[in-house]
Amino acid sequence: MSPPRLALVTGAAAGLGLEIARGLASAGHRVVLTARDLARATAGAAPLRAAGLDVVPLALDVADAASIRAAATAVAREARALDVLVNNAGVLLDEAETALTVPLDVVRATFEVDVLGPWAVTQAFAPLLRASPAGRVVNVSSTAGSLTDLAAGAAPGAWGPPAYCVAKAALNALTILVARAFAGTPVLVNACCPGWLRTAMGGPAAPLSAREGADTPLFLATLPVGGPTGGFFADRHPIPW
Repeated sequence: MSPPRLALVTGAAAGLGLEIARGLASAGHRVVLTARDLARATAGAAPLRAAGLDVVPLALDVADAASIRAAATAVAREARALDVLVNNAGVLLDEAETALTVPLDVVRATFEVDVLGPWAVTQAFAPLLRASPAGRVVNVSSTAGSLTDLAAGAAPGAWGPPAYCVAKAALNALTILVARAFAGTPVLVNACCPGWLRTAMGGPAAPLSAREGADTPLFLATLPVGGPTGGFFADRHPIPW
């Protein structure tokens, strides 16, 4: 009997990441549930493990190069390949700002987690992804980073926050480039917008639950051989960059 497919989800102690981890584990994956520190990861994994799901907590701070290296080493020590990587960890730090008012240290902090984090994590796990017969990378992005939408003439004040929007646009560009870098391999790389969710980031007024938001990330994480790569999706359908 072959071992279960192995998945790793960043920022998975709560909210959307936790629901992605739950969905993958419920579908039969062994899931490495990561968070900035082991205590958070362990607390997030506890209810899933209590439900009989195959979930392993691991510390992985996407803004800390040493933490990323340690996590990749730990996974490589236990597994020959990584089948699914979901870059879910992200921050929203400038909700009340405009491009002319946001402090650049806030922009740098946003890019550190929302762009450089997924980039560094994907680089660190690339050898294990290449070793999978059907590797999948999912970058959790947002339509806030869609240049098509940003340029469509939205009403003044309708678009922001600026650091988050620009970071998600950069993550979308990174998705295309990583897909090209994996060309000729079985690894499929896509970005998605999960929608406006009732999470710590989205707030209580959002129309969708975290579990509903996990649908498209899970769809992309389990694409069949020959599925799309280098795309941007919402509600399981391609959307404009």
